[in-house]
Amino acid sequence: MPPVSQSDLKRVRALHQKKARVEAGRFLVQGRKVVAELLASTWDVEAIYATEDAARFVADAARARRAPVNVLPAHELERLGTFEKGNELVAVAVSREQAKFRLPAPGELVLALDGVHDPRNLGGLLRIADWFGVKRVMCSQDCIEVTNPKVVQSAMGSMFRVQVRYAQLAAELSECAAAGVALYLADMGGTSVYDAALTRPAVLVLGSESHGLSDVLRALSAEVLGVPRVGRAESLNVAMAASALCSEFARRTGAPK
Repeated sequence: MPPVSQSDLKRVRALHQKKARVEAGRFLVQGRKVVAELLASTWDVEAIYATEDAARFVADAARARRAPVNVLPAHELERLGTFEKGNELVAVAVSREQAKFRLPAPGELVLALDGVHDPRNLGGLLRIADWFGVKRVMCSQDCIEVTNPKVVQSAMGSMFRVQVRYAQLAAELSECAAAGVALYLADMGGTSVYDAALTRPAVLVLGSESHGLSDVLRALSAEVLGVPRVGRAESLNVAMAASALCSEFARRTGAPK
């Protein structure tokens, strides 16, 4: 394999920034766990950059995927990755085209996220969706991008199994409701999820970690659900609330289709 040029490394480093990721249609996947998840998925891999030890770790999986592995000295990897330290394995993955809108299928539960800006919360929400068998997540246009390196890392591979789509939420949720899909809005002041009648197909809508649901979504005809507070904690963040709500959906309505 020919040596990696400085222009190649510069192009990879540029993927630290959203503008470059959008223009190139590429994003970074880092660390042994998440790169292994990438290689086990159906997502396209352009190239892998690794120290000698990390290259051995991914050799078989990369060979099976025909993904070129470029061995670099540790100091080059430190500049290539976004971790504060320990950048030993960096893959360049190919972004996917956005899926078209479709209604939830019979028995399906879809999550919709409104204005989630924190990358760790979005990554955590994708892990929760993956854990509970939710295959699709709709995001408002102002949610943080799913290919942000912190989101990719926080999702721990779940983003390769859960379809994420950015949408005009109000319009598409209205279309869902018109088709008979149950809409549920998550809010601290809502009806206890343990007392509410839960049905599928359904969309569970969760608001941002700091501002909650937007007014336009609150105006939708939907049932408002909450997780009842027993102790004295002030609030749950969006990922915590999603976990409790999805758990009750799974308990009472069975596995998603």
